[in-house]
Amino acid sequence: MNTKTKVLLAEDEISLGMIIQESLESRDFEVVLCSNGEIAWEKYKTTKPEILVLDVMMPKKDGFTLAEEIRKIDPFTPIIFLTSKGQTEDVVKGFGQGGNDYIRKPFSMEELIVRIKAQLSRKKLKTQQSDWLELGKFEFHPTRQLLKLGTTESPLTARESQLLQILLENCNDITDRSLILNQIWGADDFFNARSMDVFITKLRKKLQDDPEIQILNIRGYGYKLVC
Repeated sequence: MNTKTKVLLAEDEISLGMIIQESLESRDFEVVLCSNGEIAWEKYKTTKPEILVLDVMMPKKDGFTLAEEIRKIDPFTPIIFLTSKGQTEDVVKGFGQGGNDYIRKPFSMEELIVRIKAQLSRKKLKTQQSDWLELGKFEFHPTRQLLKLGTTESPLTARESQLLQILLENCNDITDRSLILNQIWGADDFFNARSMDVFITKLRKKLQDDPEIQILNIRGYGYKLVC
């Protein structure tokens, strides 16, 4: 039985696309490589990938347009954008078109693989959102926005719940600060970063009854939920 994770990769730079394909296949992924957005759209409909890695600037159909079309029929399959664009408005647009992550070129293959695995873990957790998730001595319900210790339930705000879910999805790994800011606050800027720090402090207080759980500030990178 083929248990390899299927990745649809759309990249018009042929040499880069082949390097990414070979690297992912060496990690036991199955890769469908497409050289433009139109081919990727047709392959998406026939191959049913578990995750998509889309270059933004492609001929015939760009990555943003492709993602927008996919999201009309598929709200769940993770999408990671690859781009040389670095402007904040481009990042915001990418998330607005349904992207889950955004990697600027040039990037290391290890970074891409870590981000792919993180998105696949998030996808798995989303299928369990009707259930309580274990978090040390606590239980966490993302959709009901509740944190439970024993029989005591504590409500979370929508933003607290979103933040805790992202950290839990990357449990014991570093969660990129800009990723959190763009996904929850919509932009990576100073004021949103200060707001996020406040919410991190609030979560730490709510989780303090289990000393094994920590939210560490990894200076220059982001946060790490130890659980």
